[in-house]
Amino acid sequence: MSSARSAGLPNVDAKEPAVLVLPGPVTRDEAAALCARVQMLLAGSGARVVVCDVGELGPPGLAAVDLLARLELAARRAGGRIRLRDPDPALHALLDLAGLRFQMEGEAEEREPALGVEEAVETGDPAL
Repeated sequence: MSSARSAGLPNVDAKEPAVLVLPGPVTRDEAAALCARVQMLLAGSGARVVVCDVGELGPPGLAAVDLLARLELAARRAGGRIRLRDPDPALHALLDLAGLRFQMEGEAEEREPALGVEEAVETGDPAL
């Protein structure tokens, strides 16, 4: 038995990224379980991004940097990435100092211009 095709575009469900809330200070054993959880979330949802809520992670330090680096590596191995939600400004600075670049929720992606930004033109510049 065949069914009639409906006219128009098929219904497509928008994929919302999975959210992983990181608890307070995380031990190494807990980090391995969180990495497995990130890989499972990426495989199970078909999404390319897992949002990691780091608001309750605790004071920024090398343990937090190590955890986030491990989570990013696990996500990349599963074909995805992590995005950070609610990072402490000190954690953001520490990640930059360590040379780790994470996408933060609410930031424009690399190839997207920020909203409301216009390029200034000097009056003496020649036309291209």
